[in-house]
Amino acid sequence: MTEAVGRALVLGPEDGESFWQPVPANGYVRNLLNTAKTGGASRFSMGTQTVAPQCSIREHVHDAHEEVIFVFEGRGIARIDGVDHPIERGSCAYIGQGLRHHFLNPNDEPLSFTFLLMPGGLDEFFARIGRPKRRGEPAPAPFPRPENIAEIERETVFGWVDSSFDAKR
Repeated sequence: MTEAVGRALVLGPEDGESFWQPVPANGYVRNLLNTAKTGGASRFSMGTQTVAPQCSIREHVHDAHEEVIFVFEGRGIARIDGVDHPIERGSCAYIGQGLRHHFLNPNDEPLSFTFLLMPGGLDEFFARIGRPKRRGEPAPAPFPRPENIAEIERETVFGWVDSSFDAKR
């Protein structure tokens, strides 16, 4: 019989750190697991993101990361290297290194998905740009990204971000 060398970690529905996100995504992120929390051998970060109605995630590139997105609520558009892919509950997308991508929610209901970024670091980015979210509190009024957003992006997981992105285009 093989001896187990790993460990298990199970989170409840209110566990993990949550952060309200700035414009243009608004909504919130829940950071669930990463290598530091699990002690695992593979570097990753995993959590959920909810993009508010009529909002979006700016176009960006992870030049040294792979990303998996699994939609569990709502519908929207994953634009990957300029190609629009409709996404809805049950949709799954893999985005390899260096591909420009962003997510649009042109609908009146939230778009929520699980993200898995390998080798990790997206959780740190969300924590640095967001505001802590506490259970039961209402969403804040939309707030701007930090003044040093470009520095935070460079220090975490982004190779390029469209700073001029307009969700209405």
